Amino acid sequence: MSQYWSKLVHRLEPYVPGEQPQDQAYIKLNTNESPYPPSPAIQRVLGTFAAENLRRYPDPQSGDLVTALAAYHGLGDDQVFVGNGSDEVLAHAFQALLQQDTPILFPDISYSFYPVYCALYRIDFERIALDEAFRIRVDDYRRGNGGVILPNPNAPTGIALTLRDIARLLEQNRSSAVIIDEAYVDFGAATAVPLIADHPNLLVTRSFSKSRNLAGLRLGYALGHADLIEGLQRVKNSFNSYPVDSLASSIGLASIDDEDYFQDCIRRIVASREKLVTDLRQLGFETFPSSANFVFVRHPDRNAEKLYFDLKSAGILVRYFGGARIDDCLRITVGSDDECAALISALASLLK
Repeated sequence: MSQYWSKLVHRLEPYVPGEQPQDQAYIKLNTNESPYPPSPAIQRVLGTFAAENLRRYPDPQSGDLVTALAAYHGLGDDQVFVGNGSDEVLAHAFQALLQQDTPILFPDISYSFYPVYCALYRIDFERIALDEAFRIRVDDYRRGNGGVILPNPNAPTGIALTLRDIARLLEQNRSSAVIIDEAYVDFGAATAVPLIADHPNLLVTRSFSKSRNLAGLRLGYALGHADLIEGLQRVKNSFNSYPVDSLASSIGLASIDDEDYFQDCIRRIVASREKLVTDLRQLGFETFPSSANFVFVRHPDRNAEKLYFDLKSAGILVRYFGGARIDDCLRITVGSDDECAALISALASLLK
């Protein structure tokens, strides 16, 4: 460890992303990327974008993109914030909304970036246990807190809350910010965006990475009451006044405009997910109900870590976390039908 690191850096345990190995060609079912390319409209943007524009700084407010997102979600421009991926948006939200005197709350099995942000920004937190079926119990969040954050659907389980549950969570926590991380919401969960009008404490974060097939672009956004958005803007403008580049904004606009392609990809992934679940169950796996583009599974007779390594040896990557309560589980991204078939074939051979 470097002698020049700060004390904070010495204490940090950074988030570990899913593998992106370069040693061979894998079937990648470990990082929840889309099996489909972005909208063809985006290729047209790449072909016509004037490189000359890159000598100028981008619009610091990403005005065209903000206006398009506001219209798409039926909100005002002052209710939209954009950033380089939802992870950056979440980082600003932790600083702007969750640095309070009271610990924040999030599930014990959830997105593992949350405790990393807490360590980075010195935010106290409490983990709230999921029930035995890995479901969030919103009444467990009825306690004093400096804010609540949770994904819907949850990750890595894929299990979603109903809109009624989220509304109850908001009612129970009117004095603190509630952040609903909707990175996977388009694959089957109900979005909390309609609740923004009546709940000034609600911030919804979204991503272009999953359902819009743009993980390599790094584009995300937040929706909420104008006061919350102003808080994010204050942090952003104290950190990086020009976060979203000109090309990313143009690509984002093209993606929003091609609604038919977006919906078609969603339908295909959901159909593949349902078939994958059926095939996994026929092999003896327990699958948890998923509203995401991945499934969370375990096998009663097989070690999950060994299955992970055996699949990797067979050229297929899935995600093994190995944490408390989930060390017997694997998270599997829904790939193309051919990729899912290859996974099932490999598992069938391994389980014999």
